[in-house]
Amino acid sequence: MNKGSFIAFSLILILLAFPGSLPAEEGAYRIGPGDEIEISVWKDTNLTRQIVVPPDGIITFPLIGDVDTKTLTISDLRKTVTEKLGTYIKTPSVTVILVKPNSLIAYVVGKVNKPGQYAINMDTTVLQILAMAQDLNPFASAGSITILRKENGETKTIPFDYNEVKKGKNLQQNIVLKRGDVVIVP
Repeated sequence: MNKGSFIAFSLILILLAFPGSLPAEEGAYRIGPGDEIEISVWKDTNLTRQIVVPPDGIITFPLIGDVDTKTLTISDLRKTVTEKLGTYIKTPSVTVILVKPNSLIAYVVGKVNKPGQYAINMDTTVLQILAMAQDLNPFASAGSITILRKENGETKTIPFDYNEVKKGKNLQQNIVLKRGDVVIVP
């Protein structure tokens, strides 16, 4: 084995030994506050729980105590619970199911026919959420719509011109919404 192959092989072994150090799959659903999840251990009904993730993202599970779910995917949580239960149970078979993705919501405020909060999916765009809000009302400023997005503790504003997108121009403005985005229609 040459030096480059040895380094790559060693890195793979390290990442497999410490699964929490692996980055979450790009675009994978991350658990959020309000999500309802079910964790079960095969052949052990005492270790089956349906849990609503609290606002701080920290859930409690028998034997292992607290687990911080912030930034975790369903797969990450399954790996973490399996690893921690391994101390108490020989080769636990853990299943984690996202029962209800209650944290995947965005908001529409302003001059639309039905403002409010809307459940979205991983591919919901600005046009789609405006359709959920039953379109703009006649007094809306269609060319001045703004999306507010929190990233790294800061609020970012993203412009959206409904008139242009409706005509098939500047379609890159029709971005995919993220959890917590607010669409403001003046």
